[in-house]
Amino acid sequence: MRLRGRGPRDAPASSAGAVDARRLAPPGRNPFVHELRLGALRKAQIAVMTLTLFPIRLLLAAFMMLLAWPFALVASLGPAERDPEQPLALWRKVVDFLLKAIMRTMWFFGGFHWVAVKGQQALPTEAAILTLAPHSSYFDAIPVTMTMSSIVMKAESRDIPIWGTLIKYIRPVFVSRSDQDSRRRTVEEIRRRAQSKGKWPQIMIFPEGTCTNRTCLITFKPGAFIPGVPVQPVVLRYPNQLDTITWTWQGPGALEILWLTLCQLHNRIEIEFLPVYSPSEEEKKDPALYANNVRRVMAEALGVSVTDYTFEDCQLALAEGQLRLPADTCLLEFARLVRGLGLKPEKLEKDLGRYAESARMKRGGKIDVSEFAAYLEVPVSDTLADMFSLFDESGGGEMDPREYVVALSVVCRPAQTLDTMQLAFQMYGSQEDGSIDEDALSSILKTALGVAELSVTDLFRAIDQEEKGRITFADFSRFVEMDPDFAEEYLYPNQPPFESCAQTPPAPTPNGFCADFSPENSDAGKKPVRKKLD
Repeated sequence: MRLRGRGPRDAPASSAGAVDARRLAPPGRNPFVHELRLGALRKAQIAVMTLTLFPIRLLLAAFMMLLAWPFALVASLGPAERDPEQPLALWRKVVDFLLKAIMRTMWFFGGFHWVAVKGQQALPTEAAILTLAPHSSYFDAIPVTMTMSSIVMKAESRDIPIWGTLIKYIRPVFVSRSDQDSRRRTVEEIRRRAQSKGKWPQIMIFPEGTCTNRTCLITFKPGAFIPGVPVQPVVLRYPNQLDTITWTWQGPGALEILWLTLCQLHNRIEIEFLPVYSPSEEEKKDPALYANNVRRVMAEALGVSVTDYTFEDCQLALAEGQLRLPADTCLLEFARLVRGLGLKPEKLEKDLGRYAESARMKRGGKIDVSEFAAYLEVPVSDTLADMFSLFDESGGGEMDPREYVVALSVVCRPAQTLDTMQLAFQMYGSQEDGSIDEDALSSILKTALGVAELSVTDLFRAIDQEEKGRITFADFSRFVEMDPDFAEEYLYPNQPPFESCAQTPPAPTPNGFCADFSPENSDAGKKPVRKKLD
């Protein structure tokens, strides 16, 4: 199974606003993974900086935050829901100026000596909402502190000592991801502020809803676009030789990012304000279309691709289990295409047994794209052709349906490795005892990991201790019980161990400082919401 290079297609433009005006090729890298490799010279530099520059910068940055705290505390007293006075009192203007100066000094001490700003920030009356992307780090707070714009924050953020007080000063919109009604109220509050004709500060929103590695723009949540008012897109760049900024779901953790960044002599950031985007009537009625078109504009300015990967794909990328997906897996692309076909995840998992039995009956026989469409009970389409190409490694126009079932099992239940392997043994195993040979194990594991090349010889020999040349699922299960970390040892021993910046939660939450506030039950221009595939 591999991600074949299919060129981007141009979709015909519809009316004003253009539907997904251009579909770009999916990225080659997992957007939720950041690999940071340091050479010997870099490590030596960081060692010296850790003993000299790092503690000084950390103390100075902490001091500036403490200095800002009393000003923010006084200015944030009173009901948060009360409309700001117009015009602002002189003392509030002074506090605002001082806080901006203090926070800019804090970032200066952190190594951000110059902040390059391109374009012109629109007035609140011109664009009440600023959409920022890509979201890749907690250092994305720099444009927030420079403008003192309001943001959408997780409700838990208000309880963070000192930082919580600074957050309250900018009068954020708090949202709880676990409270369905909170999301609805959040959208209503954004709409109220956006339609206040400049009375409220602008709201900065990161519509991706989670952090990525900036190789692409993932799906924008429609919450920021539901009010249907003009927005100003703002793109962020970190053109540093060594990327110590990026904080994704898999890679250096939060404290490591802070330490490495403060150990750099200079850290660069570019903030570009793009022209205000005014929605068409069609976009006002369809927030998802509005979000996609704004994303396209921002992607073109950044020179990156767009992809339909979503916040929910983080769970697939980081699922706990014996087979952790590598950074170059194409199963994320497979999951995206499954969603694109409109297949319902809750039904797919129930039908795994039926799909598996149908594939087993073919005994390794190949099918073409039309037979694949009949197999899935969907019409032939470009999306189906893209999915078919994932399994058509030779390019001969044929695929093994057993590979589809294995990939689908991983996507539907990413943490249940043994269940997927048991299903695979049932399809690939001999009729006599259900055993498989090394070639079959290779095919199964390549599909389960979403990679094109994989050596399983050492693993197969370790399982086949009796040297029969075939193994059963019972053999595999016993081996996994004895060595649960077999994948790191036998399948990719030369790769660094998987690390995550946070423990994988039961229900994933953004690892940035923004929140996903898109209402699951909003029907404003949205298609019916499906449960997350993975």
